[in-house]
Amino acid sequence: MEVRDRPYDRAVHHVAFIRNVNQGQRGQPSTADLVVAFADAGCADAVTFQSNGTIVFPAGTLGADGADAVIADALVALATRSGLEREGFGMPLSTLGAIVDAHAGEPDAHRRELTLHSGGVVEITDPDVVREAAHRRCRVVDAGLGWAVLLNERDRESNGTPVVERLTGGPATSRGIPTLVRLVDRFSR
Repeated sequence: MEVRDRPYDRAVHHVAFIRNVNQGQRGQPSTADLVVAFADAGCADAVTFQSNGTIVFPAGTLGADGADAVIADALVALATRSGLEREGFGMPLSTLGAIVDAHAGEPDAHRRELTLHSGGVVEITDPDVVREAAHRRCRVVDAGLGWAVLLNERDRESNGTPVVERLTGGPATSRGIPTLVRLVDRFSR
């Protein structure tokens, strides 16, 4: 069965966002490395999306904590098998779909990006947050636990990761809203 023909349920699937991955490049995890790492973590049905370390996997019976454990176990398996250590973040496909639905229709959606992190909630009205984002030519327009949506001032710029890393003091990873629209369209039934 083609991957496109598989039924994916927003309520059952999770999306993992692995930081600093460009599959196919030297010194980067391959698609096979990622798929095998998730299989080692108990998710043999994991599917990669594009080549940027985005993986959709079934986790409906696991709950959020279980899905986070799968991602953590997959990252350990990836490091063990390939020697490549990476950070990763995840969220239910239903949550991702709601974020995409809230931002995809905006006229500036092509300049918006979702940034995932482990630093709690970025307070979008905090003067330090506003100042740091403005310094990088963007602003935080939406946020929740472990994620923020940033709007870049210029086309083809991606400033979410450095802004959120600076604000939280920890790693982060970003995906553009147009990319996430394609992901949600492909993996939602």
